[in-house]
Amino acid sequence: MKQNKVSRFVVRWVVCAVGLWLAAALVGQESISFSNNFVSVVMAGLILAIINTIIKPFVVFLSLPAVLLSLGIFMVVINGFMVVLASKFYSSLQVSSFGVAIIAGIVIGLVNFFVTAIIEDK
Repeated sequence: MKQNKVSRFVVRWVVCAVGLWLAAALVGQESISFSNNFVSVVMAGLILAIINTIIKPFVVFLSLPAVLLSLGIFMVVINGFMVVLASKFYSSLQVSSFGVAIIAGIVIGLVNFFVTAIIEDK
């Protein structure tokens, strides 16, 4: 049981790191930047995975009416907020605006979707 939780967290960590790296590649280095490429991406992914594990469930619960009224589209805003929060906790991750954070949240969500689809197929 503990092995399963640890492996799920590691997958979430990798998904967050790859999603941030892809988002930085898509929107440009001036919008999302890392002070040291590989180490900063991995550490930013770790911080974002921790935030998504601990803080995001409470934020989703508190904003449940908005999520339901928007048919789930408000989750994009929540994902963007989590990216902004990660950039506040980890100074090596720089996000230029909330719009860029929302794009990063969308990319991370898509990477998570594809990774989940691949893992669940096996």
